Amino acid sequence: MNPMLPELDRLSIAEKLQLVEDLWDDIADTPTDLPVLDWQKQELARRKAEYLQNPSIGSSWEDVKARILQQHDS
Repeated sequence: MNPMLPELDRLSIAEKLQLVEDLWDDIADTPTDLPVLDWQKQELARRKAEYLQNPSIGSSWEDVKARILQQHDS
């Protein structure tokens, strides 16, 4: 565990998960503060160009959600 935060060792798994959720929510409250690295921008541009050349490679949110729910039910 992080020597700077020894009290983390005393938390239960549920408490640790809650802490992670709270931290993530705090980060998500300020998305503009999250850096987007050059390689990430390049990858997004590549994927967008690929999609624009062949839109059939993508899936609608409804299709993706249905696949996820189907996998979850199996």
